Parts: sequence; structure tokens; C-alpha cells
Amino acid sequence: MALRAAVLRHLRLPIQTSPWRSGGSLRLMSSHDDHITKDEVIDRVLSVVKDFPKVDPSKVTPDVHFQKDLGLDSLDNVEIVMALEEEFKLEIPDKEADKIDSTHLAIEYISNHPMAS
Repeated sequence: MALRAAVLRHLRLPIQTSPWRSGGSLRLMSSHDDHITKDEVIDRVLSVVKDFPKVDPSKVTPDVHFQKDLGLDSLDNVEIVMALEEEFKLEIPDKEADKIDSTHLAIEYISNHPMAS
């Protein structure tokens, strides 16, 4: 703590006034205003599932069920959801991730997620 105080006494930083204090206005914008389209989500979800090592790409459709149609187990399901999180740069809570067991549900969740990119 003493070191921090000593360093701060010797630093000279320019002070910027806040727009709120000077009477100006500030418009805050989200970096996610350019939300991806549902068609792009579909293409990317299908691509992630097709690239999964245990999946026959010819069986992948927008409505395929991971376990019933592709013969994957619950661990494979978790791995696909993790790959989708990485692809779309988002974090899916465990409660929601457990419900995603098909490409259809993955597409719906991601296309409705405001932070998907």
C-alpha cells in the first residue's frame, strides 16, 4: 500500500473531465449492435456440428438431435455446446447448456442471445 502511494505521488496523468460534469452528453453504444443473422447462425452451428469428430457430416441438418439422430452421448453433447460457445464467443449457463440437445435448440438459443457474434 505504501509503495502504491509513493508511486502515485510521482505520476502525472492528464485529467479528462467527464461529459456529465461539463454538461455534455455521452452516448453509450454496445459493440453488439450488429447482431448476426439467423441464416449465419444456422450455417455456423451446422459447420461446428459437422466438424465434430464423431459425426457423419451427411446426417447433419438444422433439426438433427445429437443423441437420437447422431448417436452421440452426453459427454459429446457437452463438447458440442463448448465448441458452439467458442465459435460464437459467448458463455452458455449450465442450466441452458443442458437443454441444448439438437441443432434446432442450439440455433434458437444462439440466434436469440444478444451477445452472440
